[in-house]
Amino acid sequence: MTRVSAAAAVFSVMVFGATAFAQAPPPAAAAPPPQAPLRMAFLDLQRIAAESAEGKVASGKVQALTQKKSAELQDKTKQLQGNQQKLQQGGAVLNEATRAQTQREIDRLTVEIDRFQEDANAEVQEMQQSLQAEFQEKLRPVVDAVVKELAIGLLFSAGDAGAIYVDPSLDITGEVIKRFDSGKYAAAPKPAAPATAKPAGPAPSTAKPGMPPAVPPAATPPAAAPPATQKPAAPAPAKP
Repeated sequence: MTRVSAAAAVFSVMVFGATAFAQAPPPAAAAPPPQAPLRMAFLDLQRIAAESAEGKVASGKVQALTQKKSAELQDKTKQLQGNQQKLQQGGAVLNEATRAQTQREIDRLTVEIDRFQEDANAEVQEMQQSLQAEFQEKLRPVVDAVVKELAIGLLFSAGDAGAIYVDPSLDITGEVIKRFDSGKYAAAPKPAAPATAKPAGPAPSTAKPGMPPAVPPAATPPAAAPPATQKPAAPAPAKP
């Protein structure tokens, strides 16, 4: 074989070898491992508030405050009705001074009852908000632990999800209530803030008690007092 033919043969092998290498398919990439399906669950917060020990305690506090305010309101209402009846039935029997005093007492009680109702409703709402915040703070670590243990990737609120049908197997409310009542996941108490010295001053005449923890379920506000009956016109005092 001549030198030219030998070079041509080597060139041919190089060309065809490179072409075959270029046309060879690349090795197949390894398929990613199949991912586990996203696990979903539902939680009924209203049921937890109604059935858990913490929820029952909070609800009892609001009910006790509501009953107390209702009893105080009823006492004031009875006083108002008694004065109204006295003024209506007395008629001409009452002298001018007694009639005027009774009317002033009716006016005073009417204003006092209106203010009492506003203050009572505000106090009940404040307790509810405080209790609700405390309730959620205690419940959060329990829910977090259950979600992590059951590998739940998406958690819905049963009352807010708007679902028409929910598979009962997706409801973890009972499990959360059981663990919530066990107290196993109670949050660690927060360290107390260092006390700062305050300048001495006169003590206030009345001190408000510390606000107890608040409530999830809404409480019924105190009943409104019945409207005062029409006041009879008092005769003008005689001039001397």
